[in-house]
Amino acid sequence: MGGKVLFDSGEHKVFLFEELTPASAVQANQFLIVHGEEAILLDPGGHKVQSKLFADISVLVPPKNIKYIFLSHQDPDIVASINYWLMTTEANAIISKLWTRFLPHFGLDSKLEGRVMSVDDGGTRIELGKGCELLIIPAHFMHSPGNFQVYDPCSKILFSGDLGASLGQDYSVVEDFDAHLRFMEGFHRRYMASGRVMKLWAKMVRGLDIEVIAPQHGAVFKGKEMVGRFIDWVESLECGVDLLSEKDYTLP
Repeated sequence: MGGKVLFDSGEHKVFLFEELTPASAVQANQFLIVHGEEAILLDPGGHKVQSKLFADISVLVPPKNIKYIFLSHQDPDIVASINYWLMTTEANAIISKLWTRFLPHFGLDSKLEGRVMSVDDGGTRIELGKGCELLIIPAHFMHSPGNFQVYDPCSKILFSGDLGASLGQDYSVVEDFDAHLRFMEGFHRRYMASGRVMKLWAKMVRGLDIEVIAPQHGAVFKGKEMVGRFIDWVESLECGVDLLSEKDYTLP
């Protein structure tokens, strides 16, 4: 199917790949950011996706131009194909320091371990091409304890990982936020750690100029109004440990 264009200013492009996951697996999005002659691939996915994604990306940019592979956290729908990508490109992988020693369990060859960049909890900034600095920002416990998101100031897109994920809808862009809630609520109440974490995240990202929030699963949020609705919702959501009680900890 190829990549769907989320942003294109000529020098800077963002592509979404949303239809590569097999039907028996959880749907997952992959994203490619291209600035000049360099690219970064976000959350490349598992083994069932890797060859199709490689073919689709090859039409857009030479794979040797992929400078980074970003891994938001340790889940298999994100990192299972990492050995393939480091073997077929010259990229460096970026992941939380908590998860670097877990990558060999996904088959990462010991000869490639030197190309894994571990990120401290506070995040970092990376240069893509000339003139585009991407922010790797903290999103810990949303849902992983070592979790990051990418903010691209050149397209004003926040790649939010599992935050904002939706499952089961048949559209790619959220048009009606209230109607969309039923595809998000269950996932967020179970997978996000707590309302405290959500509030901290909301306060942090309000300092960014965001036009699009692009999750790793499901539909994207486009436009200031929709982005604002999502941040407001996150800020007030009770989830995770907020919802637990004694009845959740009884012997079977």
